[in-house]
Amino acid sequence: MYCRYPSTQITFAEIQNDKVSPDRPNIIFILADDMGYGDLSCYGNQYVKTPNIDQLAETGTRFNQCYAGSGISSPSRCALLTGKNTGNTRIRDNMCTAGGIAGIKINPNGDSTIVRRANLLPQDTTIATVLSAAGYRTCLVNKWHLDGYDKGASPNHRGFDEFYGWTISTVHSNSPYYYPYYRFHGDSLIHIPENANGKHGIHNNDLSTNDAIAFIKRNKDNPFFLYLAFDAPHEPYNIDQTAWYEGQETWEPNTKRYASLITHMDAAIGRLLNELEQLNLRKNTLIIFASDNGAAIQAPIKILNCNAGFKGRKGMLYEGGIRVPFIVNQPGMVPIQTLDNLIYFPDMMPTLAALAKGTKHLPKQINGINILPLFYGKQVDTDNRLLYWEFPGKQRAARKGDWKCVTIHPNQPLELYNLKEDPEETNNLAKKYPRRVKEFDEEMQRMHIPTPNWPQQENNSEVICRTRANAVLVLHINTNNFISKSIYKHFSLYIHS
Repeated sequence: MYCRYPSTQITFAEIQNDKVSPDRPNIIFILADDMGYGDLSCYGNQYVKTPNIDQLAETGTRFNQCYAGSGISSPSRCALLTGKNTGNTRIRDNMCTAGGIAGIKINPNGDSTIVRRANLLPQDTTIATVLSAAGYRTCLVNKWHLDGYDKGASPNHRGFDEFYGWTISTVHSNSPYYYPYYRFHGDSLIHIPENANGKHGIHNNDLSTNDAIAFIKRNKDNPFFLYLAFDAPHEPYNIDQTAWYEGQETWEPNTKRYASLITHMDAAIGRLLNELEQLNLRKNTLIIFASDNGAAIQAPIKILNCNAGFKGRKGMLYEGGIRVPFIVNQPGMVPIQTLDNLIYFPDMMPTLAALAKGTKHLPKQINGINILPLFYGKQVDTDNRLLYWEFPGKQRAARKGDWKCVTIHPNQPLELYNLKEDPEETNNLAKKYPRRVKEFDEEMQRMHIPTPNWPQQENNSEVICRTRANAVLVLHINTNNFISKSIYKHFSLYIHS
């Protein structure tokens, strides 16, 4: 089921495309990586220090019920940038069940696995495509994660005018994590001399902020869209500076480093805000802050209450995996308020398109709606629609109003929760309300659109692959969609999307 974008939902005075004004401002979207809903002071954390992000929340609009595009990175970012939920996106999991391109995934224990990843294609419209067509200068800094193993699917080939960061397709472009030796500037892989030969000369939070500030300075006289996608606090928790938490004597080093990565990112955001003030751009810049999904299993979830008591974590479609902080700030324009509206990442494309006067450049079929009036003190009905998520063949979830259906196990019945009464998802009401579960299931099935990368499967534990000779091979895979290196090598799979 698609929602056609209502182009007349909100109107502003017509202005020139090459001018910046408070009602057609610069846009900065800041995205944390694997940061839980409860990791910020402004969302109730009692330990982690985030004064700059807290200030954005205290002087702007904070959303209590924002949902990421998925429970993990690639599909969440795909939903964010394309306006489609994971029943419709090009990328629906970090690994795909068919098609895509095969490559090596380096696992946390140091060994490697052959996996297949999907990637955005040239015909896919992104937020950057839309805003660029509307006259904005567009830039991605740091994490892309939508290239799979296709070197041609880099950000500067998918709508962004400028790109400074790393891609999946080139393994060493972010290695070692947080103190990288290499980094892309567009299509060119450059050396980071400060980190050469194992040195920790410059942290990736600082490197990314430097790139972001440089882009802003070059484009201060033109409207711009900056997508600043930090790595923090994604594992491995690698940061030398932990002085903020040295007084926490009972904390393990892992906990101190996790909290420090967030506080260090917060300090980098503070530096960015100061630069906007110095350049007299702050009032004409809309800033959005969010996280791509919940805290990971490696995070000190219980010690720091990273997921604010919600059930689940990264990789799950329970609240702890997909409910994320979402803050909007523009001085003098965005009111100080806290909202309970149901919003999610697919809403960003039509919303930012409306802000940029670029609605005519939107694709015809998207799942998100324009929530821009919420940013400026007006109301929009966001609750009487179905929000949908899936990991194909593994997990499904949907929310409508106070109700949510979810299953995180293959071929298992849907669970039903009333989130208004039970936000922690402790009381499964599926047996009490079977008709409501049936209605959810029917709507969820309509949301899933099969594609070559995500075919409709009767048996969700099987993937049908074709060899170059067009013979059919059925591979049994585990729940992470890993294809073992030995199987891959033996059968020489050639799967085409």
